[in-house]
Order: sequence, then C-alpha cells, then structure tokens
Amino acid sequence: MIATKALSPSLGVEVTGVGHLLDDQVISRCLEALQWRGVLVIRGLHLDDEGQLAFSRRLGEVFAVRGREIFTVSLDPAKNPMAEYLKGTFHWHIDGTTDDVPTRTTTLTARHVAMTGGGTEFASTYAAYENLPEPDRKQYANLRVLHSFEAAQRLLHAEPSEELIASWRRVPTHETPLVWQRRDGRRSLAIGATADHIVGMEPTESRKLLDQLLEWTTQERFRYTHDWQVGDLVVWDNTGLLHRALPYGADSERTLHRTTIVGDEELS
Repeated sequence: MIATKALSPSLGVEVTGVGHLLDDQVISRCLEALQWRGVLVIRGLHLDDEGQLAFSRRLGEVFAVRGREIFTVSLDPAKNPMAEYLKGTFHWHIDGTTDDVPTRTTTLTARHVAMTGGGTEFASTYAAYENLPEPDRKQYANLRVLHSFEAAQRLLHAEPSEELIASWRRVPTHETPLVWQRRDGRRSLAIGATADHIVGMEPTESRKLLDQLLEWTTQERFRYTHDWQVGDLVVWDNTGLLHRALPYGADSERTLHRTTIVGDEELS
C-alpha cells in the first residue's frame, strides 16, 4: 500500500509502498505530493535510465540537453564535460531563471554517492513568501529582479578575466517579478544565485535586500536536506524551490542521473 511521510515541516514527502512506479495511482500520488510538498523521495528504487525516462515522461515532456535526455551529474570530466560548470550548483539557485519559462520538474537518481558531503538541499520559496510579514509582502509586490548567468558565475570567480566576463554576457538576461504570481493563486520568490539586482534600486540596497531574502528563505524551517543513498529517486518542483548541492571532492565518485521536465508557466 502506498504511504507518504512528511520530511520537514514545510516541504518534502517520502513515498513508500510503491509497487509499479508507472501505475496511475502512484503517478497521481506523486503529482499531488509535488504540488503541495515540493520534493518527492522514493528510497531504493534503483531505476535504470529507461525506467527513469519512462517515469519522467509521465510527469511531462522531457528536455534534451545536447541531444540527451539523461544528464550525468558528476565532477569527473571523463563522465561529464561540463563538470566545471557544475561547481555553480553549490550555491542556492532555481534552474532556468534566465529563460522565459523555467524548467518545471527535475528528477535525480543516485548511481554512486560521495563518502563525504554531496547531499542536496532544498528550500521552499512558497513557504518563505507565505510566512513573510504583511508589510514585507506589500513592499515586494511590485519589485522586479534582473537574473543573469553572470551573477551566478561571479560567485565562483572572484577575479574573472575580460574574456570570461564576455562569455557570460553572451547568455541573455531575464527580468522577472520578485514575487512570482502563479496560475493557481500561490506566490513564490524568484531569487537565488542568478538574481543580479532589483531593477531601479540603488546597488547596495538591492544586494542587501536580495541577501536578506535568501537568508530568510533558506532558514531551517523552510529547508530539507537529502542525504543520498544509492538507488534513491528524488523529484522536485524547480519553480517553487531553491536547491543546491553540498560540497564534495572533485575526485569523488558521486554520480547522479538527471532528467528535466519542460516548464509550462512563464516567469515574467
């Protein structure tokens, strides 16, 4: 029998008793859990790529990265030529904030885990907004944020070369509301590593506000940390959660396989 257990007060649910993952009842329970709890965990599934893709396709259209629907998450350049880029995932972020329509859902399966570190943390931007004092909600209601690839990369490179900066700036920026009004009436915060500045605000004040909001959103009561075990499946609502990888060694065998589900709600 399918059962669910909350993983933290504000987000996360572990699903047990899963027989056939593609059963309509299982899919329905998973979608409901994602909508209201943001993060779904099923331990010990040991899905192969075919199984992960079959499950992902029940959630929506799978996005292909350079022609591949399965993306290997590893700091080993032999496994992933984009390994250096993945170091940016050690900072809190939402995927796709520089796109008109961000990725909707992400799935990860664990093939190898790190001996030290390497967990994945999530923080609910829904819960963070809902618990803001009313004066703050009014203050933020009409503010807009410029998101950029450059802002995220500057967290990794304290003294970038002009050539590196030029390469970052080839990625288009995207202006969004600070408070994302959703189709279903819920609201969340569009913040994280790509949040460059509040449009029209003095730079120092802008940075101070964005840092304060990030600290507010990532406090313990809005957060869940997943400690990986081989065979785990973790699925999350990318549009309503910040996430980050906890640091682990570049020589670690930590290897996760990822699929991403195409978004269907504009952030504009």
